[in-house]
Amino acid sequence: MRTHIVWDWNGTLLNDMAAVVGASNAAFATVGGAPLSLTEYRENYEIPIPRFYQRVLGFQPSGAQWEELDAAFQRSYAELSRVSGLTDGVPELLAGWAAEGHTQSLLSMYEHERLGPVVERYGIQSHFLRVDGRTGPSHGQKAASMVRHLQALGEAVDPARTVVIGDAADDALAAREAGVHAVLYTGGSHIRANLEPVGVPVVDSLAEAVELARALPQ
Repeated sequence: MRTHIVWDWNGTLLNDMAAVVGASNAAFATVGGAPLSLTEYRENYEIPIPRFYQRVLGFQPSGAQWEELDAAFQRSYAELSRVSGLTDGVPELLAGWAAEGHTQSLLSMYEHERLGPVVERYGIQSHFLRVDGRTGPSHGQKAASMVRHLQALGEAVDPARTVVIGDAADDALAAREAGVHAVLYTGGSHIRANLEPVGVPVVDSLAEAVELARALPQ
């Protein structure tokens, strides 16, 4: 059975942290919150998002405030992310993995209707068996989506030979829930110190992550 990678999108394949931080700061401003630097964002980030917002704002947003925060983030991110590029080496990594006869898919918590056209714009959609985005609330966790994603892939994918590659602790927790492996990448939303306690391999490049996936026993 071939090894399968489930890729994360934001902060992993897509190098969009500048857009994420800018959009977050635009959201914080709607409720009087102070802006964060990239370093401050990465040190404090966690999922679920409402808990992250409570931490950095210093109060629990009300339901109405949460809706305002989320709407402001989505508007600003849609604008700022237009100039985001793929993480260095991504086209070559995807093509090389496919050329070795392995498979890969993409699962993101970015809105599904927006995700497909964005991935297509970068010209990499043909590498993936499936591309799935978020279909529910924007403040949820990834575990249930991961289970559904793998179920949809069916017998083409062996969980014992499947590796999730993402930039957030939530990616590893989702992988654990689905019974698959995970590797976490330090170039996205979290600093290394916040990834290592999860208990899965942590790497500084996507090339290293792919090497670990390739090293799974045959």
